[in-house]
Amino acid sequence: MESKYIRTARVKLHYVEAGKGPLLILLHGFPEFWYSWRYQIDFLSQSFRLIVPDMRGYNLSEKPAKVEDYRMELLAEDIAGLIEALGEKEAFLAGHDWGAAVAWATAAWYPTHIRKLAILNVPHPAEMERAFKTFNLRQWLRSWYIFFFQIPLLPERILGTRQFFENAFRSFRTMGEMPSPSELDLYVQAFSQDRAAQSAVAYYRAAFRSIFFAKNEMPLISCPVLMLWGVQDKALGKELTFNTAAHCTGSCEVIYHEQAGHFVHQDDPQWVNHHLLEFFTNSVTYST
Repeated sequence: MESKYIRTARVKLHYVEAGKGPLLILLHGFPEFWYSWRYQIDFLSQSFRLIVPDMRGYNLSEKPAKVEDYRMELLAEDIAGLIEALGEKEAFLAGHDWGAAVAWATAAWYPTHIRKLAILNVPHPAEMERAFKTFNLRQWLRSWYIFFFQIPLLPERILGTRQFFENAFRSFRTMGEMPSPSELDLYVQAFSQDRAAQSAVAYYRAAFRSIFFAKNEMPLISCPVLMLWGVQDKALGKELTFNTAAHCTGSCEVIYHEQAGHFVHQDDPQWVNHHLLEFFTNSVTYST
């Protein structure tokens, strides 16, 4: 596994690379960095050229200063630009949490770049937007942290401390071992980078403004889609997955893990690894 940097049209990204074969990109979510996929890297790199970036604003990647620098269209452009900068025309793409939201957008706006799309525990952005605009009370309560992140300055003071990570993983992990002290050190180090906390919060602030103050139109997803969902997710309700196929013109399959939570790829790595490998290597796509 090698640590590298690459520049797209707008931003310099750090990533780790391993393996050879078809290009597969894994996108992490909040509050993590490339290390989120530690249980998948060795396994999937046996079959793919695996690229695992730090998303814009995270860890060692470039951190633009303004909230508007974290609009979804720019985040998707980063991934399309990453594929091109790597010298490839298309890639398999998987994402978790914020990485999943960006993966949805990349597949929608850059359909020729994405061969297949795997989504872990984040609904299609239109379903999340609908939950807010129709005042889905249960989801509003689950999403309390999104509103907390709109408060100026305070979230940045809390985010990235060792206590923050201990609480986050204790609350949202439902299976397996919690991160070790040395692993927690890596998370604290990643968020100690200059402007890292501000950038992570900017994702939520840019998204909140977009939901309520912008007109969002996203094309339907044309590539095959697999969604893996930990049902015990405390942040996102299972009902947000029920209408997923309506946003896809191609094949779409949702597979539930009844015991796993939001960090499904860490709660049950073998389960996730099996489904990702099968999906990305199977020439026969899932049927709706």
